[in-house]
Amino acid sequence: MRFALMTKDKPGALQTRKDNREAHLAYIADTGVVEMAGPVLDDTGEMCGSLIVLDVADLAAARAWADNDPYAKAGLFSQVTLQAWNKVIG
Repeated sequence: MRFALMTKDKPGALQTRKDNREAHLAYIADTGVVEMAGPVLDDTGEMCGSLIVLDVADLAAARAWADNDPYAKAGLFSQVTLQAWNKVIG
């Protein structure tokens, strides 16, 4: 089952994102459940959130993945949304 994980960073948290990026990318690689992912950009082109598509068993697994993301553990996000998602194109 696919879930879209959409996050918004706390204001002024770009350095927190940069400091934890390597661990976040390693977590993505190690867990093997991310179908696609990338940062959301603000009007100046700076990273300010994330969009991640997870392919996991259920909502509980998606929540567990999101909770264990190094970005989440670092307190980067002001907002986190998990929504079931249906791939139609791509």
